[in-house]
Amino acid sequence: MGLVGAGKRFRSDCRDEDLPPLALITTIDIGQAFGDVDIFRNISVAIQSDSKIALVGPNGIGKTSLLMLLAGLRQPTSGKVQITPQARIGYLRQEAMQAFSERDNTVYEEMMSAFAGLQAQEARLRELEELMAQGDMSDAVMDEYGTIQEQFEQADGYDYEYRIKQVLQGLGFDSTLYTTPLRQLSGGQQTRALLARLLLEKPDLLILDEPTNHLDAEALQWLEQLLRNWDGALLIVSHDRYFLDKVVNTVWEMSRIEMVAFRGNYSAYLKQRQERLVRHQKIFEEEKARLEAEMDYIRTNISNRNPEQAQGRLKRVTRDLIAIEEFGMMRFRDKNWSEMGLGRQRSMSVEEAGRAIRALKEPDSELPKLNMHLKSSHKSESLVLRTTELQIGYPDRLLFTTDEIDLHRLEVAALIGSNGAGKTTFLRTIMKQIEPLTGSVTSGSKVQIGYFAQAHESLNPENTVLEELLRHKELPMTDARKHLAQFLFRKDTVFKQISMLSGGERGRLALAILALEGANFLLLDEPTNHLDIPAQEVLQEVLESFEGTILLVSHDRYLVDRLATQIWNLEDGHLTVFEGDYAAFLESRTLEAKLTR
Repeated sequence: MGLVGAGKRFRSDCRDEDLPPLALITTIDIGQAFGDVDIFRNISVAIQSDSKIALVGPNGIGKTSLLMLLAGLRQPTSGKVQITPQARIGYLRQEAMQAFSERDNTVYEEMMSAFAGLQAQEARLRELEELMAQGDMSDAVMDEYGTIQEQFEQADGYDYEYRIKQVLQGLGFDSTLYTTPLRQLSGGQQTRALLARLLLEKPDLLILDEPTNHLDAEALQWLEQLLRNWDGALLIVSHDRYFLDKVVNTVWEMSRIEMVAFRGNYSAYLKQRQERLVRHQKIFEEEKARLEAEMDYIRTNISNRNPEQAQGRLKRVTRDLIAIEEFGMMRFRDKNWSEMGLGRQRSMSVEEAGRAIRALKEPDSELPKLNMHLKSSHKSESLVLRTTELQIGYPDRLLFTTDEIDLHRLEVAALIGSNGAGKTTFLRTIMKQIEPLTGSVTSGSKVQIGYFAQAHESLNPENTVLEELLRHKELPMTDARKHLAQFLFRKDTVFKQISMLSGGERGRLALAILALEGANFLLLDEPTNHLDIPAQEVLQEVLESFEGTILLVSHDRYLVDRLATQIWNLEDGHLTVFEGDYAAFLESRTLEAKLTR
């Protein structure tokens, strides 16, 4: 499974003889730069034929750029990518518009193109059968027929049309779409069509960049099951942590200067990463203490007692500080830097070395991280929300009916269901923006609602980030900027116009505003949309410690699995309340399906 281990670092001094056998792809110290800016560097990895790898890291770290290097679509600006001859690589981009830009196939024709070799074999078998029917039973004809038939059967040639229908149905393509030209599909449908073709082609390595986008819950579960039993290698970038938990057995954590590998699924990675951070913190403290002790000796002896020895020690400290600055504390500990001549690159004065030691960054502060908190200004009474004989919808259209609902303080309800079923309409009904068709929705005493909107429609696109925050709450300028900095809006980014923000930036701003409201009942409509995994993890931690009540609408199954105390399942025009967590809900659904067979 590649060069993996529980927090094992990929070796940047990797030689050909060090590479594990049967690697489909190996890289040696590859880097990608745009102009003078290094996106990443010193990445040495290997992908084995049975690897199932998740590639994780913050947005902007270069994950998609790395995938393109591994797929052979770009060349690194430094280092080397070695792809095993004859290795077949399939690559799913986040958007498939380019993949079909010059193709006139229908959906079904495109799927058939994955089996061009089998179709050629099938045509040749028919030709040979015709010759035999005409009496040609020569050894040449019989031998060729036997060889091709064996190859055809081993490749499941008699089942490929069934496999096409199975994959298309699994990914949510109704049979009415089979004859639709690819160019007439939506962007999301084209991405699913490309994924379908790649699954049918069964490449040796399947590279998937956000494969869960554009999939509904049923298609997602089908894909999870298929990839769990995938025969080839997988390399996946996804913000869907639940999906990664079900599919992968290795996690690569990417930074700008290294790749670290962890054994196991995403949850196992989180545990190992925390253990690694504790270990690295200890190493950091030891190294900093050693350097400070060296500097104490240097300051004492540089001018009088042992100036030559003090100067020698200052050179070694300078070399060590340059190595730490260039490669990070942990890689510094892995190497014999005295052989690399780093100390000859430049010299430091005693004052410069002292400042460099004081400026050393602790292991968990190398990347900017959300520092958000959600606190209630006061507690609500025990009953937070109650509904009676409720029907949700609009005067001309009933969306759904509901079970009777009682939601109490400190509970977390996860409202799940397909897009368009009426989940956001239900939230607006709770907030009294829409009247129910029939029945009642009652909030408990001392309940203060805070709302996170999926589309962030409450944000004024003409305002700057700072202006929008101050529009929602008056604060001294210093306090406002300090608060925004906790959500990674720093320096001039606070003056960025909202219309120019990315989806993730708008989400962080909406969270920053929500954090100021002091609400004790949070209505959260897809709060993790557009957030990278590190930001999702921080939000999860914040919500887990929130001392109020939450109604969560989310396709983020990992978040639902960690938070929910009850599941509100919206399906077939009715909302059913399940008392229990997400795992128990899924188990009950599986049991129900078995009983109805």
